[in-house]
Order: sequence, then C-alpha cells, then structure tokens
Amino acid sequence: MRSGTASRPRASLRDAMGLIRLFAAVRSLVYMSGFVWVWGWIALQVAKMAGGALPALPQGARTAGAALIVVGGLLALWCAAAFVVEGRGTPAPFDPPRSLVPRGPYRWVRNPMYLGALLVLIGFGAWRGSLAMILLAVPVAALAHLFVVLYEERTLERRFGIPYIAYHALVNRWLPKRPGPDLDRATSHTQ
Repeated sequence: MRSGTASRPRASLRDAMGLIRLFAAVRSLVYMSGFVWVWGWIALQVAKMAGGALPALPQGARTAGAALIVVGGLLALWCAAAFVVEGRGTPAPFDPPRSLVPRGPYRWVRNPMYLGALLVLIGFGAWRGSLAMILLAVPVAALAHLFVVLYEERTLERRFGIPYIAYHALVNRWLPKRPGPDLDRATSHTQ
C-alpha cells in the first residue's frame, strides 16, 4: 500500500467539507441580502408614512448612522461566518447550522446576529435622518425577542440537548458578557 492512498480519503473528506462550507456561505449571503433588503424597504415605508410627523435628526446623525451600519454589518457577517465554519449552516431558521455554535460572537451573547441587525436598522434610520426609522427598531426588537423565546430557544434545546442547555445557562440572551472558563467544557459535546 502506498503512503499516498491513505491520505486520499482524508483529502476527499476535506474537499467535501470545503464545498459544504462554500455552499453554506453562498446561501448565507443570499438570505442575509434578502433580509437586509426587506427590512430596509420596510424602514423606508415607515419613514414615508411618518412624513413630517416626527422631527428630522441633526446632520451629525448621518455619521453616527454610518458607523452603526458598519459595526452592525460586521457583527452580522462575523455571526454568519461562525455559522458557516463551525456550524456548517446558515443564520436562517429554515436552513440552520448542523452543529451548535458557541464560538466567535456567540461566546459573548446568545443572539449577536439580532443585535447586529438592530444596529444596522438603527444606523440606517440615523443615516437617513429619520427618527421614525430608528423607532421601528423597538417593535422589531420585541418581535425578535418573542421569536427567540417562543421558537428558537426551544428548537435549539430539542436539536442540541445538553450542550445547548449548558450554553443557555452560561451565556446571556441579549446583554453581552465576558465568557466564563466553563463555556468550552460545557459545550464541547456539540458533535
């Protein structure tokens, strides 16, 4: 038996995993683009409906808005990358990761993707100088919270069992905190 034959199955597996991650990355970008487009359109409609009912924001809000868009967008991309690389899936609930992802931004808070999206939404409102668009973040945050509590957490507990229960106990839902030393040990049986 040649020494090269033993490495072929490993190379094939590595190639297959690379393709799985590539397709997950493409799907993630498509889903995230659709998500941004829909919520951007909704925000613009809210601003249009509000008309001049709310005061316009000062010109300096535009710079702050751009910064929030960049920070929120980078956070969302970091989350998507963690889902693709660690979880072999996407951020979309209908195409979820195959493995629990307690790494990257998920070490600090359980729902960083939603936090990034809210920062982008608030930033878009500030960039456009629209208080109505910024206020849209309040019901969006409430809907995200309900979705997380009523669907997502229950689904993740059923799907990943004890590692998710441990993760849930160690990492906050919305307020980031420094990861404790027990997180890696508690979630190491993710697959």
